[in-house]
Amino acid sequence: HALCGMGILMLLILLLAYKSIYFDDPDSWNLMMDCIAGFGLGGSSVALFGRVGGGIYTKAADVGADLVGKVVHGLEEDDPRNPATIADNVGDNVGDVAGMGADL
Repeated sequence: HALCGMGILMLLILLLAYKSIYFDDPDSWNLMMDCIAGFGLGGSSVALFGRVGGGIYTKAADVGADLVGKVVHGLEEDDPRNPATIADNVGDNVGDVAGMGADL
């Protein structure tokens, strides 16, 4: 919650700074809110692509590790003798963390 609160605080500080520097008209607050709406849409788009992009690399590592272990060597999915299992687990964790970070 602290990270989101700091983000909102920084957004408020930027709004007040831009209003004092660039907008002298009292009705300019509506224009500032339009800019913030565009900022939010851009942030959502970046989060979406971050989530999808992280998932692609994670899935590629997962499929590669499974194919080498199962098809080539006949091992189980999470067999410790398969070195790709470590990459698979790390990829899963990185994908989860990146996805949660993008959602945040």
